[in-house]
Amino acid sequence: MPSDLKTFAFPNGKLTISSHLHLPKAFDDNANSPALVISAPGSSVKEQISAIYAERLASQGFVVLTFDPSCQGASEGVPRGLEDPGRRIEDLKCAADALTSLPGVDASRIGLLGICAGGGYAVQAALTDPRFKALGTVVATNIGAAFRRMLPPENRKQLLSEVAAQRTAQAAGADQKMVPWIPDTLEEADASGIADPDVLDAVAFYRHSAWRHENATNRLDFCSFGLLLGFDALQVVPDLLTQPLLVIANGRDGSTGAQGDSQALFDRAPSEDKRIVSVEGAGHYEMYHVPIYVDQAVSELTTFFQTQLMNKPAVLTP
Repeated sequence: MPSDLKTFAFPNGKLTISSHLHLPKAFDDNANSPALVISAPGSSVKEQISAIYAERLASQGFVVLTFDPSCQGASEGVPRGLEDPGRRIEDLKCAADALTSLPGVDASRIGLLGICAGGGYAVQAALTDPRFKALGTVVATNIGAAFRRMLPPENRKQLLSEVAAQRTAQAAGADQKMVPWIPDTLEEADASGIADPDVLDAVAFYRHSAWRHENATNRLDFCSFGLLLGFDALQVVPDLLTQPLLVIANGRDGSTGAQGDSQALFDRAPSEDKRIVSVEGAGHYEMYHVPIYVDQAVSELTTFFQTQLMNKPAVLTP
């Protein structure tokens, strides 16, 4: 059962968020279909990882909403390239707002899927928005903890001082400072002496593969580091996370920390209705697009979301 793609937009305050609706072929405006919102990885736009998962999940009967975060891609917002966890989380809640008023969608059957950093943001959105009835994650990353792990304390202090200085300069009229998320090319990575397989996988996917997209600029507003270093996706999970949870982790460990963050999410979640699955042999970025691994993840997600939102056994179609 293939899916249809429709352009869509929804508001986040005064901003217009550019999004896509992936609709099942059998979608009926008069029906009450279950729906999913996908929370994308940092730096990614809706045409990339979100689309890979959305197309497959829509073919299983879900209405799937994907979008570019505020200040990124085709969505509105300044400063451009800002990665603000608070805005990312509010984007997700605004996506739920949009789905609740969309003809053909059952507002009582909305699920949330977060991938990589989007997994951490999805957790935070689910904590305080019970409209999300079920939560799934794929290689969930606590992006704040990831940045803190990468930097020893003295480097964190230095970076925060540089962010403060940049904010002061911009307040006085200086230009915005943009930095790359990852090297722009594999050649650049090699010239810089980068040999980390995860970094190279990220560069290969985002900058060299068929999934490269012009709206994914690989540029981050420098002041984002101040917001990211202070963010923690998991701190209050034991107190507030009530939804059924499926955690899908990469089976091959690496430098992103997704394995540990996924396990920590699972361990801290208080619900008895939770499950963790490790995809054997898969690296972090291979879970984005390699069919054998994505298909395993989608099979698990389909079973989970159909059980939680459709109350019927999963029947995968080709």
